[in-house]
Amino acid sequence: MKKLLLATAATALMTGSAHAEAHGKEVKLGILIGFTGPIESLTIPMASAAEMAIKEVNDSGLLLDGAKVTALRADTGCIDNGLATSNAEKLIADGVNGIIGGDCSGVTGAVLQNVAIPNGMVMISPSATSPGLSTVDDKDLFFRTAPSDAREGQVMTDILMDRGIKSIALTYTNNDYGKGLADAIKSNFEAAGGKVTIYAAHEDGKADYSAEVGALAAAGGDLLVVAGYLDQGGAGVIKAALDAGAWETFGLPGGMIGENLPKTIGPDLDGSFGQIAGSGGEGIEKLKELAGGAFDVTSPYSPESYDAAALFLFAMQAANSTDPAAYGPKILEVANAPGEKIYPGDLAKGLEIIKAGGDIDYVGASAVELIGPGESAGSYREIEVKDGKNETVRFR
Repeated sequence: MKKLLLATAATALMTGSAHAEAHGKEVKLGILIGFTGPIESLTIPMASAAEMAIKEVNDSGLLLDGAKVTALRADTGCIDNGLATSNAEKLIADGVNGIIGGDCSGVTGAVLQNVAIPNGMVMISPSATSPGLSTVDDKDLFFRTAPSDAREGQVMTDILMDRGIKSIALTYTNNDYGKGLADAIKSNFEAAGGKVTIYAAHEDGKADYSAEVGALAAAGGDLLVVAGYLDQGGAGVIKAALDAGAWETFGLPGGMIGENLPKTIGPDLDGSFGQIAGSGGEGIEKLKELAGGAFDVTSPYSPESYDAAALFLFAMQAANSTDPAAYGPKILEVANAPGEKIYPGDLAKGLEIIKAGGDIDYVGASAVELIGPGESAGSYREIEVKDGKNETVRFR
């Protein structure tokens, strides 16, 4: 135990030294998301969006009297707590000044408890949505630019009711994310008068989901809602349900939204619908213009990733420090009113305003407004699959 405490203290000292040396020289931001695993098709656009914000700041030369920002990518596997924790520890050892991530809720909680809190490191997640993260004693080190699934449960219920769905079978991936989201959908749907015919977990990574679909089909329901992952079990459940002729359309919560699912399932997915965190308006349009078609900035959680990186750098500028203890308290200040509204492409302008002693209200690409325990108030895109593509039909 004594050796462990000494090692932790040594790590903290090295981290503090890195914070001090970074000012005016190099700032390191970790991008800790699931480059492998059940949402891997989403994470390259997420990382690219965060790195685009970093490049925008570097090109300005205005951060902390000319500090340059370096992005360090690291993998969580989305659902691999051991991998995520190990890679987070490596980021700490490499001297990062902040961590963009995690991505999936379970690994995010593990990194927060086992790495970020013991090392006093700030995390801003663009995609961890479990309601359980709202009440974690995070020592004011954890923020997220994506809204909690407590809100998504209400949004999905509104969509289901608007479409005349009176009963659903509900299956969820068996982890913190899936259970938290499914609980929110179930409680909101039942409170609105809907019926949940069955509420059942599924495991990711299986080759055959016919048994799970058999139980779901026996219970029935107007629609099968799959609160899973688009690149693993969720897709497998949908394939098995289509093969069995059990359902023709599906309810798709956030973890199921992405270009890869329509590609995987094919035309049979047309007509299925759901929602993903996102907003319309000036912010996302400016992000599209900034990217210039280099990658799909509307891919799920990519706008939130750009915004997470921007919030880190604005907070550092406001604190005139790369030390998480100094800049952490500034994150809510730069994210919210009062102040001049800042959008993608305006990061240099925001840095100049802060340096001159002014205030900014960072709106960003995802209409950032941080509430309560440092999480997004959140708006959603309602999605419907049409001709093999996810189309936004409205915002909620």
